Amino acid sequence: MRYEIMGPLRVVHGEEKTSIRARKIEVLLTILLVRSDQVVPVDHLITEIWGEEPPRRVIAGLHVYVSQIRKFLNRPDRSESPVITRPPGYVLRLGTDELDIRCFERLVNEGRDHSRAHRYEQARHSFESALALWRGPLLDDVCCGPILEGFQTWLYEARLECVEMLMDARLMLGRHRELVSDLYQLATEHPLREALHRQLMLALYRSGRRADALHVYQSARKTLNEELGLEPCRDLQALQQAILTSDDRLELPMPLSA
Repeated sequence: MRYEIMGPLRVVHGEEKTSIRARKIEVLLTILLVRSDQVVPVDHLITEIWGEEPPRRVIAGLHVYVSQIRKFLNRPDRSESPVITRPPGYVLRLGTDELDIRCFERLVNEGRDHSRAHRYEQARHSFESALALWRGPLLDDVCCGPILEGFQTWLYEARLECVEMLMDARLMLGRHRELVSDLYQLATEHPLREALHRQLMLALYRSGRRADALHVYQSARKTLNEELGLEPCRDLQALQQAILTSDDRLELPMPLSA
């Protein structure tokens, strides 16, 4: 069985793909998956599902939800439920089942290892495979507790970091021209991510668009000044100077470090 939480929760068993329509039960299963193989205390579950104002019979309600999840996950080839009671709460044991977020982490780590070893084509493949697991926002309208909010924040940052490493790998492979439009979009969507501005500047410079590369620097500098009262980081400033002097090192298929 495979659990997918990089998007609306989904359980895949063979050719069958199932989801939960009841939102509170969906939230409960998502929490147990986020903390898979760890005991999640009952009071933490209550906060995640009901916030600071739980109903009077909240424990009874939680027991009903757990029972519904066990029924939902029941399969003919399973002798016991993956969700077990373990004081002070519940734990979902993955066992041999797959969880997409763990696959994502494994692929990202593989990509990092390939990049460090200068195997950029393999790195590109790993990063692209990791990003392909993303299916959209997770429970974006019902996350009210620290577990799911923290997970969402982590996933947002991890996905963006993976995108940046993918862009670096593609730059190392000399694919600067085909990256320009994507990097313009990414830098516009995430104007405070200096690594994206750096990558865009380098892609433009290597595409023979020196003036555009310098314009990106000025635009990034203005945004950072207005939003944060900061100057661009040293690497971004160094790249600007290198572009101004047409530094030969920029011609090499290797981006400056972020």
